[in-house]
Amino acid sequence: MIPLTRCFAFAFCIACLLFAGGCTRHEVDIKPVEIKPIHITIDINLKVDKALDDFFGDLDKAQAQ
Repeated sequence: MIPLTRCFAFAFCIACLLFAGGCTRHEVDIKPVEIKPIHITIDINLKVDKALDDFFGDLDKAQAQ
């Protein structure tokens, strides 16, 4: 069996650790968020150019004949 003084010493150590953890201080700085415009350029000319070539290519062939 564990002596009673050892149990009290163990409980005291645990209590000190728990109370010491609550003595911390934290500070949070909230800064304003800067929102800047984003410019995005998407080039889809390849698909359109190919589709136009296919469409007008048939017309060009029909005119050539």
